[in-house]
Amino acid sequence: MFFNKKEESTSSPICVLPVLPLRDVVVFPGMVVPLFVGRDRSVKALEAAMRDDKTIFLVSQKDAQQTNPEPDEIFHFGTVGNIIQMLKLPDGTIKVFVEGKKRARIVRFVQTDTFFSVELELLDDYADCPDYEMQALVRGVKNTFADYVTPEKKIPQEFAGSVGTVNDPGRLSDMIAGQLAFNIQEKQYLIECLSVNRRMERLVEVMQSEIEIAEIENRIKDRVKKQMEKTQKEYYLNEQMRAIQKEMGEKDDIRSEIAELEDQITKKNMPEEAEKKARKEIRKLKYMAPMSAEATVVRNYIDWFLALPWNTLSESTPSIDEAQAVLDEDHYGLKEVKERILEYIAVQTLTQDTKGPILCLVGPPGVGKTSLAKSVARATGRQFVRISLGGVRDEAEIRGHRRTYIGALPGKIIQSMKKVDTINPVMLLDEVDKMSTDFRGDPSAALLEVLDPEQNHSFNDHYLDVDYNLSRVMFITTANTLHGIPLPLQDRMEMIRLPGYLEPEKLRIADRFLIPKQIKANGLDPSLIKFSQKATLRMMRRYTREAGVRNLERQIAKVCRKVARQIVTGIVETPIIVDSSNVPQFLGVPKFRYGVKEDQRRVGIATGLAWTETGGELLIVETVIMPGTGKLIVTGKLGEVMQESAQAALSYVRSRTFGIALGEEFFNKVDIHIHVPEGATPKDGPSAGITITSALMSALSKKPFPNDLAMTGEITLRGRILPIGGLKEKLLAAKRGLVSRVLIPKENEKDLREVSKNVRKGLEITTVDHMDDVLNIVFPDISNTVLPKQQIESETARHLEQ
Repeated sequence: MFFNKKEESTSSPICVLPVLPLRDVVVFPGMVVPLFVGRDRSVKALEAAMRDDKTIFLVSQKDAQQTNPEPDEIFHFGTVGNIIQMLKLPDGTIKVFVEGKKRARIVRFVQTDTFFSVELELLDDYADCPDYEMQALVRGVKNTFADYVTPEKKIPQEFAGSVGTVNDPGRLSDMIAGQLAFNIQEKQYLIECLSVNRRMERLVEVMQSEIEIAEIENRIKDRVKKQMEKTQKEYYLNEQMRAIQKEMGEKDDIRSEIAELEDQITKKNMPEEAEKKARKEIRKLKYMAPMSAEATVVRNYIDWFLALPWNTLSESTPSIDEAQAVLDEDHYGLKEVKERILEYIAVQTLTQDTKGPILCLVGPPGVGKTSLAKSVARATGRQFVRISLGGVRDEAEIRGHRRTYIGALPGKIIQSMKKVDTINPVMLLDEVDKMSTDFRGDPSAALLEVLDPEQNHSFNDHYLDVDYNLSRVMFITTANTLHGIPLPLQDRMEMIRLPGYLEPEKLRIADRFLIPKQIKANGLDPSLIKFSQKATLRMMRRYTREAGVRNLERQIAKVCRKVARQIVTGIVETPIIVDSSNVPQFLGVPKFRYGVKEDQRRVGIATGLAWTETGGELLIVETVIMPGTGKLIVTGKLGEVMQESAQAALSYVRSRTFGIALGEEFFNKVDIHIHVPEGATPKDGPSAGITITSALMSALSKKPFPNDLAMTGEITLRGRILPIGGLKEKLLAAKRGLVSRVLIPKENEKDLREVSKNVRKGLEITTVDHMDDVLNIVFPDISNTVLPKQQIESETARHLEQ
């Protein structure tokens, strides 16, 4: 008989009953339970119930460890029960059988002295779902309970059979809940839930969860059992094989293999620590089952010791002249790097116990950093190995994993040493500025030991766990910029900058290296295609914009491919001459403007010099004065430093323009907009300070900025000009942009010695240390109207007073 759907439960009149607090037990209606009672309050509650009508309220206490619970430590929902039988035991405790009758809720405590007596509200179950849904729940609960019942659950078979005959939903849910091994909180929820369908849904969820856990436990047991059987079988068969070999007089292969390993260790001439470690592992291997997983791990570990070079050196040491010839053959220019390598060879000739240098080649992409490292290895007669560090974020990539991990291996350093089989190779650590850090560690910190000449003689890889000597390795690292390399790591390397190539240098590189290489790579006969210097120059200027030659090589390769197609299809038969006029036929419309300096003098537009990762660039700064409210607008995707330079430039200009008839309220009535073109490209740095200042002065004075002049320098509020970096790259940009005059900070005058004559040729370079010097050069017509330095403070103070 199913319940009618109701919105809330009905309750019977309130009654008063003694309370029996229970520990770790929840009694459901219809459930007969034996209880052992020994606490005074509980005994007195039972006696009071026996004196009356044997009815008592059974409720669980919140903390089972509490001996004398207080009213607030007892749940408010429980079951009204009848005492069926009570028996006093010899030890003073009472064994009592009780039967749950009906759910009830405590309204208030009537007595708490000798025992608890409470006023109760009897509660009725209700259903809040249709009959057909309740029927489905009844079937679901029975089916799930049938799956739940297993021999391990220790549920009587007669009880399991009786469940199938019960159709009353409330009675069915209480019967099953009383037999399930749930925790006290779960059972208390079922007691407090008066909705029969919700109780049954919760029962299905909990039983299903228990079934899944039991299945997982069984799978684990089966897997462990099979593994144990397999291991025992392998051990038994191995012992049988040994016995058979012994009877037949055959040699024990395992013992023979171990003896061979010991002999190899003796011949390897390892350091004492490494040899001691290897022999210890061999002793462990002797007592292991050959086919066990641990024996495989130990054997791999020993193999790494035997595969590494411990004392093997590259014998070839070329003379300085031979090394010079190799370096010049592979690369044009790069004088500083070549000199450093030749110095090392000279020192190595005089002393055999020299440590390998640690060089860091810093320069824009395409200038030949990676290929130069290969040439260094060839010039010094050493093996070459390259490790790419771009995107590496795990310290274990450098130092390896500890052997406790499955599939552990040494780091890339030790793996590379095994690959070259010599202790003095040239090791290239490529893109060292592009490593990153995450929760697995900092690989750049692990490199501190590798690249420290005072420490790398005892490099400790986590996998090997012994010291390995890296002091004879020549480390060469490459980077595009220094800001991605931590300062402690920079301190351990000798920095060698590779600036961008000049156009004459690019022409020679193309003629000597790139063009012959691409003609051969595309299967062409050198007699079928010729490149004129004007064609190469046009490709450099109009189809590439880079400090190196990588994109230039791509354009040459593209021309060669198109020529190859024409030859194969029979379009042409005679040799093809690639000159300036027919380059667009092969490469299409030019992609870049060459020489971006302004074609004429303009007001409010100044030309600066900027450094980028691809080399130097001309930087155009545009300024417009318009009616407004005194705002400064800065656009062009400028970084914080460059925006602050613009603010500093404006403050300086406002302090220096009292000699120009602008009016004291001029800056409050106009807006100043400063824009740097190519707005999609991020720009930052302080070196555009004097350029922005000059553009502002040009716009305010209506005087045009010279179009043959470019400048670079950081400005202070007092007008001082501070030094900048990347001078050579900036001068290269000025030369490419057909600028004839360049202004640089006075403190950078010393850096001109490192700039070749070919770069300086054709450039009129002027050094300046104050903005007044710049204004005298850029705007000679208005320089007399600008207040001299000594009058700034007094004039500014007078203006502020007014």
